[in-house]
This record gives sequence, structure tokens and C-alpha cells, in this order.
Amino acid sequence: MVKKQFLIFLTLLFFDQVSKIIVNTTNLSIDFKILAITLVKNTGAIWGSFKDSNVAFIWISLIAVGVLMHSYDEFPKKSYPFLLLLFAGVIGNLIDRLFRGYVIDFINFKIWPVFNFADTYITIGVIGLIFYMWNEKN
Repeated sequence: MVKKQFLIFLTLLFFDQVSKIIVNTTNLSIDFKILAITLVKNTGAIWGSFKDSNVAFIWISLIAVGVLMHSYDEFPKKSYPFLLLLFAGVIGNLIDRLFRGYVIDFINFKIWPVFNFADTYITIGVIGLIFYMWNEKN
């Protein structure tokens, strides 16, 4: 089971990083009316807030990964898909922050701030964990 989880994690991380590399190296810009591919170099966090706080978010990411790794076995096995998404998202953006100095965002729905696949993984992971834990209590 651990090998399967690790492969899923690597696949998610690979997809995130490859998509960012493609957009960043080609400076890809496509507009599909409701969706656009737009390169944004984000040195902040959610929706570009806390601009130029890259070092702080590196530390926050490292602490989050450490806490998740430390408490991983305490989570019910049924919640592991959400944990995998959370790990892949945090580590995907952490890689950007460490090696580029910013996070590459590029998915632009025009009514929502620009984001990337790692952001999507984090959002689904957190919402899924909250929902799962809340339902387990009730």
C-alpha cells in the first residue's frame, strides 16, 4: 500500500512540476474565453497576498510537511487520498519557492485568482480532510 501511495504522490508532483516547467519555459499564453493560461510568478500566498514573503512560506511549508509526516499514522486510512493531495501540493509549491524563488501560477478562470495544480491539490486535500473528519465525528 505504501508503494502505491508513493507512486500516486510522485505522479501528482510530476504533473504539477511538468505543467509549471512548460508554462514557465515557453511563456505560454492561451485564452479560451472562460479559461486562460497566464504565467504569474507569485512570491506570496493565496491569491497573491503577502507578496515577497517567499522565505516565510518556505518555513511554513516545511513545518506543515513535518507535522503531516509526524501525524500521518494518526489519520484514518480512508483519509489518505486527501493527505496525498495535501503533501503533493505543499511540496510542489515548496519546490518552486526553493528553486525559483516564486510559485508558478497559470490557470486563470478570470473570475478567480490565477492558481496551479499544487494549489488545487492543497484545496481539495484540506476540504476533503475537514469534510472527512467532520463526518467521522458525527
